[in-house]
Amino acid sequence: MASLPQTSVEDAYVQEVASLKTQFDIFRFMKRVTEAYRSRAFMVLNLPPITSFDLQGNTIITSWPAELLSIYDQEGLMMNSPVLRRLRTSTLPFFYDTARANWPRDDGKSGLVATLFERFKMMRCAYFPTHEPSGARGAVSFAGDREPFTPAEMRELSYISIHVFDRLAEIRNLDTRMTDTLTDREIDCLNWTAAGKTSAEIAEILDLSEHTVNHYLNRATKKLDTVNRTQAVAKALRIGLIK
Repeated sequence: MASLPQTSVEDAYVQEVASLKTQFDIFRFMKRVTEAYRSRAFMVLNLPPITSFDLQGNTIITSWPAELLSIYDQEGLMMNSPVLRRLRTSTLPFFYDTARANWPRDDGKSGLVATLFERFKMMRCAYFPTHEPSGARGAVSFAGDREPFTPAEMRELSYISIHVFDRLAEIRNLDTRMTDTLTDREIDCLNWTAAGKTSAEIAEILDLSEHTVNHYLNRATKKLDTVNRTQAVAKALRIGLIK
């Protein structure tokens, strides 16, 4: 069977991105793309301000090992990152190899960075600058220990990255609008449901009837575009509506 032209593969990826509904859907999609391109981990991030010290706080979704992220921030490696300098001054995709000293750091930590990323077999990384319709800038990266991406692979991943970042922005905007439509009582009922309380117990806590509590929970479930209160609580937790 003849293989599809590469443009058809890219278009299939983009069509799939457009159909994804949640950040978790996009996370799973990005894991598959990462594996398909023989990489080990991906990251989607908002471009941090110059004053930011925390990579994790600017990350939207990632499959980087938690230990690597933790060490990266503990060592303050973001402040003098040549990668972030490049992302702030150029909108062109680029490939970076931590084992090569052609992009020196001002803090003398190039050796530490090279050793750290080699430990996790993520020495070679491609970066794709992106932006939201609002103008907010970000980037998508794919890291591993494979040979540098070919020019064709860089074009393909750049195309995919642009659509992924844009779709994530759409999902966040939808989640924000959902948050704005929920009433305080609906949020209260979701919070107590998340805490393991039954409708009867919530009714007693909030001095409402059990029927009214169920009404609030059913309405919240519909507003969050979920099928039951368990899914509604899970989504409310994910988008930060309840804690």
